Amino acid sequence: MNKYMHEAIEEAKTGILAGDGGPFGSVVVKDGKIVGRGHNQVIGLKDPTCHGEMQAIRDACKTLGTFDLKGCELYTTGEPCHMCLVACMWANLDKIYYGCTVADNGDIGFRDNALEEIFGGRERLGDLLIETDRAECLKLFDLYRRLKNKTSY
Repeated sequence: MNKYMHEAIEEAKTGILAGDGGPFGSVVVKDGKIVGRGHNQVIGLKDPTCHGEMQAIRDACKTLGTFDLKGCELYTTGEPCHMCLVACMWANLDKIYYGCTVADNGDIGFRDNALEEIFGGRERLGDLLIETDRAECLKLFDLYRRLKNKTSY
């Protein structure tokens, strides 16, 4: 497994075990170093924009002292929703590596499929989005599914 995706998975586990939100963790990498981290905190912070990718972008911008993340890559456990995808593009990230697909996100109760039908367009992004380590991320989604059934969040 890619070491950065491993870190994104660990970030997601931290969030789901804390009851912060869904199984979405992300890290931003520049020159082989993690410069930003984040996990879904929608429930914990009661803010629908606090997705893992958004949190990692905010953290990386703070760490680097810039709003421009050119030269950086994002690793995230689930294929980004449109909000996060556009934020990644606004931040000028070079690549987005994701584990689980939009369909996988839908399988655990997220609305990504419905939004994909409305907005679509991923096929026009060329090689910006790259799937990797899906099997490991699916294990994380299974953990979330089991936890979700045992808790109120």
